[in-house]
Amino acid sequence: MTLPDAAPLDARPNIADYGSVSAWRALCEAAVALPPEDDAATRRFFETSFIPLAVADDGAGEGLFTGYYEIELNGSRERQGRYQTPIYRRPSEPGIATRYSRAEIEDGALAGHGLELLWVDDPIDAFFLEIQGSGRVRLKGRGTVRVGYDGQNGQPYVPVGRLLVERGIMPRSQTTMMAIRDWMSRYPAAGTALRRENPSYVFFRELSGDGPIGAEGGVLTAERSLAVDRAFIALGIPIWLEADERFAPADGVRRLVVAQDVGGAIKGPVRGDLFWGTGRVAASRAGVMNARGRYYLLLPRDIAGRLVPGR
Repeated sequence: MTLPDAAPLDARPNIADYGSVSAWRALCEAAVALPPEDDAATRRFFETSFIPLAVADDGAGEGLFTGYYEIELNGSRERQGRYQTPIYRRPSEPGIATRYSRAEIEDGALAGHGLELLWVDDPIDAFFLEIQGSGRVRLKGRGTVRVGYDGQNGQPYVPVGRLLVERGIMPRSQTTMMAIRDWMSRYPAAGTALRRENPSYVFFRELSGDGPIGAEGGVLTAERSLAVDRAFIALGIPIWLEADERFAPADGVRRLVVAQDVGGAIKGPVRGDLFWGTGRVAASRAGVMNARGRYYLLLPRDIAGRLVPGR
């Protein structure tokens, strides 16, 4: 941690005080020093150094857990040929970023402002890049660049999967990310119209070095980084996650994760999005994840005792 000892671990949550940096620093240093391949030592460290606290939403301990991944796209730094869909950087002029809806931006509201970061060959890929929040773009003859979330237009996020279910187009049990993507590919005009019903729009920046980068500012780890609602859960907290798939024949999740990211659709105290990594395998796991489960915050003993007296 680079924050001063007196600073809060995360000042954003508004329902609980997760302590100062000083309450976590020694534990973080001890965790970094653990032998990477010694699972027994890691388990012993977390069992003896932390107290698990279950999270509930108005008494309900179960919530929804989905998955995300780092998407791969084909792109160009110039608008040419099949590369006609822009990926925009965040406007620096006050007010522009929140002035327009997705439909208005797609209709050219930001054209001519010099905000085009890259051009990609598939508007569906561009849409799912926004949902995932990060991606790797293979440039035509120029290698690969990584892009990451850099703000949003302030408009509400409308899940397109929910619209498909409400309209009877797709049964809830089959409404996965991959199914939505396939439907958009089969019905391009309807898919375009559906995307425009989500007024939220995400801006990106080019990243250097390792990635993707989460909201906490660190590199995400496949199958160990969790996006949470920061209004309730502090970034940086270790969490024990238990979740079981509702619709896909996949194994349940029982693992230690760390709250390192956020997402526009991740709302509520018992809600999470598990990062699966980069590439096709990660996409297949993230694309079908729709699990019900619960999680337990792992907190230092003094903080847990203050939040729940007697622990």
